[in-house]
Amino acid sequence: MTVLALAVGGRGLVDPNEPVLHADDEAFLRGRAAFETIRVYGGRPFRLEDHLERLAGSAERLGLPPVDAAGFRGIVREALGAAGQREVVLRLYVTPGREGGAYPTALAMVSTIPPDLDRRRARGLRMITVQLGLEPAVRADAPWLLGGVKSTSYAVNMAAEAEARRRDADDAVFLANGRIVLEGPVTNIWWRTGDELFTPGLELGILAGVTRATLLESASELGYVVREGAYPVEELAAADEAFSSSSVREVMPVVELDGSPLGDGRPGPAAVGLQAALRKAATQ
Repeated sequence: MTVLALAVGGRGLVDPNEPVLHADDEAFLRGRAAFETIRVYGGRPFRLEDHLERLAGSAERLGLPPVDAAGFRGIVREALGAAGQREVVLRLYVTPGREGGAYPTALAMVSTIPPDLDRRRARGLRMITVQLGLEPAVRADAPWLLGGVKSTSYAVNMAAEAEARRRDADDAVFLANGRIVLEGPVTNIWWRTGDELFTPGLELGILAGVTRATLLESASELGYVVREGAYPVEELAAADEAFSSSSVREVMPVVELDGSPLGDGRPGPAAVGLQAALRKAATQ
């Protein structure tokens, strides 16, 4: 993706090639920062207020100063106005600032949308499973593990994606002990059996995805019953179809798991229908 515009709290627009963080910012030193990624449709960030609320929750869990929502709205307007494109990706960051200081940094960065998403959606993704080695509910019960927090400490997530590529796949899904399905490195996971949709519950410490919440609202309108809970990966593997969801990738069909076809090995009707419902919700 190409960075189109960047705005910094208290400074406004800056050159995207200009350094904006100090070397001793704790975001760099310790990965202690919160972020949000938002798809922008027709110049409008989808569910911006929901993302700002989640950003504030992540910042609180990380021990950062309270998020200035009004200030973020301002730099979002500046960055989007300078981007020159209306279908883009918006990223918000809040860092603690310099080590030992008390002045957090707020960033709004606008980038291009990855060009291959529609091609990948038409083909469907090949996924692998990767073990986290945790009891199913431990991330929710242990606040120091930051379950459900959007933190820039993303090394484990990126390592899982790298392992997927090493094994000739597109993405990964994390499993807790007992082979319980959790989430992808940057996505929520869903599958369909008959007219029922299944997705891991928030009590497992997974991310409360904004796109996930939108799909929960849309699923009943399409005639599906949604079940949230703790499910073994064998149920995912035996499903009629599967898909992932995220702000940038939207609804992405999954057609293979650990080298075996999921369903008939093609994108299924629930993924297609929910993708259309998501676009309608985002653009109406």
